[in-house]
Amino acid sequence: MKKLIVLITFTLLSLSCSSDSVRYKNPFIPDYAFSITIDANLPSYSKLLSAVNPLYIFDGTSGANGIIVMKISDTDYRAWEANCPNQYISACSRMLINGLNAKCPCDDIEYNLFNGVGLNGEGEYTMKPYRVDILAKNVIRVSN
Repeated sequence: MKKLIVLITFTLLSLSCSSDSVRYKNPFIPDYAFSITIDANLPSYSKLLSAVNPLYIFDGTSGANGIIVMKISDTDYRAWEANCPNQYISACSRMLINGLNAKCPCDDIEYNLFNGVGLNGEGEYTMKPYRVDILAKNVIRVSN
């Protein structure tokens, strides 16, 4: 009987635990597979030569509505989906860069480009992060 009570208690506790990563599993943004190599030495990506200078990239194949990439340091980059986290893809759901934030024109929520979280805790979902691999100095690959 004790074993049954312990088993039931353990099961209930494990089911009640949740993870913050659920905020990244966004029902509004499809998981499109993509990979883009970005060479900051090229003129179109030269903003990434200096740190904390976000760049919006829309090539029609990267992300659902483009991506926003920002260099933090020589060994740290951030890449985010450019679609508003709390909106389906639409005419107004492409985020706009506003300094070190990205703003959604649909609902006026701003998101921090360092951590992808809505300012003042706004928004049900955080910005969708993408994987960044450093291939060489000033050359990265962003993928999903």
